[in-house]
Amino acid sequence: MSEPAVARTPGAKRAGPGEYVFELAKVNHILGGPDYSTANGACVEGDRMIVGLMRMAAGTGAQPHSHPNEQWIYILEGTFRATVGDKPVEAGPGSLVYIPADTIHSGGATADGDVLFFTVKDASHGLHGIKA
Repeated sequence: MSEPAVARTPGAKRAGPGEYVFELAKVNHILGGPDYSTANGACVEGDRMIVGLMRMAAGTGAQPHSHPNEQWIYILEGTFRATVGDKPVEAGPGSLVYIPADTIHSGGATADGDVLFFTVKDASHGLHGIKA
């Protein structure tokens, strides 16, 4: 019997052989960026993709950071205000935000309420980025 694969991101769930469904409410919750972000939620990694369902409390967010993998952020609830490179971005429910690889960005929930988002990154690097 082979050893289970280890997740690239500490605390994340690594998908194993024969695992096809993940109840995100039951998956271990981790910080989206322990030294720069308040995002917290479930994270599951496969061979080529990493997904997370994350929440940022109202008025909190992520300080400027980057990562060598590109990222998509789909807003489910709340308003997400961000800066991608030098461009200000505001995204509400149903909006999809693209973060190119190696691009410094920051963002967070407005003071009006939490922001809940589903995020996807390629697995060339873990979920966590590098604080700018």
